[in-house]
Amino acid sequence: MKAMIVKEFRELIRDRRTVGLLVGLPLILLVVFGYAANFYVDHVSAAVVGPQAEQVAAQLPDLFEVQTVDTAATEQDARDMLRDDVVDVALVTGGDAAGGTSSTATALIDGSNLFAAQSILAAVNATGGAITPEVLYNPDLTTAWVMIPAIIGLILTFIGTIVTSIGLVREREAGTLEQLAVMPIKPGTVILGKIAPYFLLAAIDMVIVTALGMLLFDVPFNGNVLTFALGAAIFLFVVLGIGVFISTISQTAGQAIQTAFFVLMPQILLSGMIFPLEAMAAGVRWIGYLLPLTYFTKISQGVMLRGAGIDSLWLPFVVLTVMAVAIFTAATLRFRRDLAPERRERTAS
Repeated sequence: MKAMIVKEFRELIRDRRTVGLLVGLPLILLVVFGYAANFYVDHVSAAVVGPQAEQVAAQLPDLFEVQTVDTAATEQDARDMLRDDVVDVALVTGGDAAGGTSSTATALIDGSNLFAAQSILAAVNATGGAITPEVLYNPDLTTAWVMIPAIIGLILTFIGTIVTSIGLVREREAGTLEQLAVMPIKPGTVILGKIAPYFLLAAIDMVIVTALGMLLFDVPFNGNVLTFALGAAIFLFVVLGIGVFISTISQTAGQAIQTAFFVLMPQILLSGMIFPLEAMAAGVRWIGYLLPLTYFTKISQGVMLRGAGIDSLWLPFVVLTVMAVAIFTAATLRFRRDLAPERRERTAS
């Protein structure tokens, strides 16, 4: 019995990924649920426009972080700022600042940012009617309207990281990697050939989930389909590249799945899909800004709910494009290094 226990401990210690899973996972959960598990947003970005903008801005509660005060801007300008995700709430004032007259301000609230919208609505209702709320893009603050666009990204992430990550590992376990080594095919071409079926499968799943979300939960699609498709395609290249890279650093399918799980879990917890980024501690929030799902969620929610165009979503598009180039470059270099020994062995024989 003692010898068996000692043997198992030695094997466990040698398996660094399992040790990492046993030790790292509890630490990740502790940090996430300690610093990120917060549904209350205590600060929101705001713009105040109209003749009484300066007076109203000076009286807002601490929840509102006023970024823009413009007495010449109109209600349409305020709606454009919400559509472009510049602010979480835009207050439109009336009256005549020079004449001293005033009117009730209207708070236009971005309902696509669910948790921030709930905090804003509570603060506005506490003013006793001094400010009239109007929720845009998700008038009833329906959770499904916000979650479905994020779930689309989660499904693509799942296929890209877990399903794809075992692709090249199967080649290595089956011994067919040697056949690839002797073929006159560039590593980049091999990778593209490997991910093509997964890309098609993920695209079909995306269409099905999007259609079912619209049909079953009445989720609107207010934007341009091509903008949404372009964002999804770039995001797919990112997660598929991650899957290929994981497969190149794994010797077995089990190792690939373990590593993919480590990559997938932060995407779920820290991308803003479950817990709002605005409510997270600063250090944890910056981790979320490094995750590709964070930016695809911004694109999917922006296109589907707000009808935003690529001109207002340029930042997440650029970030995902940079991620795709960097990850595919790393995966190609790593795969070329894996093929090099195989090619030398085949050449020597």
